Amino acid sequence: MADTAELQVTPLHSLHMSLGARMVPFAGYDMPLHYPAGVMKEHLHTRTSAGLFDVSHMGQVIVRAKSGKVEDAALALEKLVPVDILTLKEGRQRYGFFTDDNGGILDDLMITNRGDHLFVVVNAACKDADVAHMTAHLSDSCDITLLDDRALIALQGPRAEAVLVELWTGVSAMKFMDVREIPLHDVPCIVSRSGYSGEDGFEISVPSDKAEEVANALLAHPDCEAIGLGARDSLRLEAGLCLYGNDIDTTTSPIEASLDWAIQKSRRTGGDREGGFPGANRILGELANGTTRRRVGLKPEGKAPVRGHAKLFADAEGKTEIGEVTSGGFGPTVEGPVAMGYVPKEFATPGTAIFAEVRGKYLPVAVAALPFITPTYKR
Repeated sequence: MADTAELQVTPLHSLHMSLGARMVPFAGYDMPLHYPAGVMKEHLHTRTSAGLFDVSHMGQVIVRAKSGKVEDAALALEKLVPVDILTLKEGRQRYGFFTDDNGGILDDLMITNRGDHLFVVVNAACKDADVAHMTAHLSDSCDITLLDDRALIALQGPRAEAVLVELWTGVSAMKFMDVREIPLHDVPCIVSRSGYSGEDGFEISVPSDKAEEVANALLAHPDCEAIGLGARDSLRLEAGLCLYGNDIDTTTSPIEASLDWAIQKSRRTGGDREGGFPGANRILGELANGTTRRRVGLKPEGKAPVRGHAKLFADAEGKTEIGEVTSGGFGPTVEGPVAMGYVPKEFATPGTAIFAEVRGKYLPVAVAALPFITPTYKR
């Protein structure tokens, strides 16, 4: 997609241009990679203050049961995810993922109980396929609507609450994964206390025609700066968070991806609603018996980053290949390279020494616990 004329734009495109963003193609959209400060400074500003991200390329979907009961929508969606949605309380959000018949991951997503419907946020590159997937399997009992009139912005960092409280004082009472409909700058917005940086923060769904107004109101605060996709990636990598298409996809099961924590007891063997989702036999089997490989953190020695697709070896001579890096780069907060990848379970213990192939050389890498930073979510 080298020709930007073919790319879609978000409602904040003009704002990015006015702020001097370097724009790049991403998931079919013309998106800001960074602003004049650069990726490193944007990353560190988010870790110490507050950063504002445009994530309007993501898909925002309403799942509404034809019966009008949110419980029916929850039970319907549970046919496609190994996640407990039925007990998700109104005004609360939960992480989940669509699985396929082989137990692979079709996409990961956020699910919110909005009282009379479910509000689902899916990845940009997968949103059309996700809507088709839900429509094909749920349309007998639910109406599936992809919203095309809303933007999505993320306010992340330890000063995020201080920035947002200037527009709505009630935000201080929200906890991690709480969702509220609130007025920001007199604009009705859906706000979740969540994010993709490892920091406290918020994701804000706002009507498209008011997105720039709300963004400018947030950026008017001296602690808040616009942040691009480059820092978004390095922030989530330090936080040990998966990027769909890199760290998880249809070739990885949730258990291999170390996402066991996202499958509640009610959906596991012996639970109230065990199984019933695509790939359940494999996934429940792996929960009980383990897997042959796991996603792990990786800390290369020295300062040289180890990028995605680098091969991993058990020995310094590169004779025994054991896995592959899925995401990697420099971690500004940890002041060194960080990565994630898949290794056999016998190599998955933190501290295990392995090697990564970088330009024909085999660099020492230590398996590390995730995340690389301490998250600051407001529990």
